Amino acid sequence: MDIQHLLCDRTRDLKVSGIRRILELGTKLDDPINLSIGQPDFRVPDAIKQAAIDAITNDRNGYTLTQGIPELRSRIESHLTHDLGWSFGNDGDPEVMLTSGTSGALVLAFLALMGPGDEIIIPDPYFVMYPQLAAIFGGRAVRCETYPDFRMTAERLAPLITERTKAVLFNSPSNPTGVVSTRQECEDILRLCRERGVLLISDEIYDAFTFSDGLTDTMANAPHTPVCPSPARHDPRAGEDVLVIRGFGKSYGITGWRMGYAAGPKALIAEMSKAQMYTFVCPPSIAQWGSLAAMDADISAHVAEYESRRDMVVDVLGRVAKLPTPGGAFYAFVEIPESLGLTGTEFCERAIERNVLTIPGGVFSDRDTHIRLSFATRRDKLEQGIHILAEMLEGK
Repeated sequence: MDIQHLLCDRTRDLKVSGIRRILELGTKLDDPINLSIGQPDFRVPDAIKQAAIDAITNDRNGYTLTQGIPELRSRIESHLTHDLGWSFGNDGDPEVMLTSGTSGALVLAFLALMGPGDEIIIPDPYFVMYPQLAAIFGGRAVRCETYPDFRMTAERLAPLITERTKAVLFNSPSNPTGVVSTRQECEDILRLCRERGVLLISDEIYDAFTFSDGLTDTMANAPHTPVCPSPARHDPRAGEDVLVIRGFGKSYGITGWRMGYAAGPKALIAEMSKAQMYTFVCPPSIAQWGSLAAMDADISAHVAEYESRRDMVVDVLGRVAKLPTPGGAFYAFVEIPESLGLTGTEFCERAIERNVLTIPGGVFSDRDTHIRLSFATRRDKLEQGIHILAEMLEGK
């Protein structure tokens, strides 16, 4: 049978992830210094693991409601009330649904919003999934140029909004740059989206991994508690205009559990829930109960350790190359000096020859002038790797 003849263009046109390509090359190395993968390297707190184990032994192994178990949704609502100042339970209030990872939330949002010819504005650099999702559903991802400071601003967005624009996809802290937007930038973008009648999707997967210099806002109902700025905070109508997407995997080291959530306009959540019913069915039941326990976990020590690693990366690599100081997440986006005459891909390939895995900037951008490295790895390996990279950036 000629399977190629049967395949549709939807998947034919998708690009294989450049991240996976690097990982495949890395399998040929003996004990590589892996600075490529964005996965926390700390142990999952015992209480979270035990909650999942208890769910299995207590026979909570079947389907849940499509939107997720009420206990976890209720905890998320309480958290968002405290954090963002949102209210829940009344007509017109936003709603919450649990999803199969933040990726699942993005898939459902695109399913509900995007059709042939529709546009969504994304930052460049971007998370690898953003433009591919738009293509899958027949739409187009319009790039918002953010070089050289990697800040998505209302001024940069405004000329890109057209009658075909359905949404702006905002990501802070950013993957791949680690840049954290300011409160003013968040407010300006929300105001612009409101004026132009487009949805603002705020991908806040790394909100818990914001460093001390990125915590330039405070919780809505705790004015002395520093938090990562969000366009959904401090505005009583934000739940009508913003879809907030957050997750548990990065924050608590349970990436394989595939747990996230979306909160926002009731009519949109209803359509996303309907789409989930015919796709994912429901998020993993066991992971939902484990994530409920995660909401009581304290990861501040891990965040402090990552901030210390961030400082080391900036100190070593900032001497020989340009990079924005990451205010959150666990990535650094390093520019390849023009004097080397190398693209990001070429530099990564040479780094592999020295047993170091990083990701070319072209995986996350229409430019291939940078590399992304993750500092979510053992401190000794990280230190060894960045010194090798520093030598390479100096042309040695």
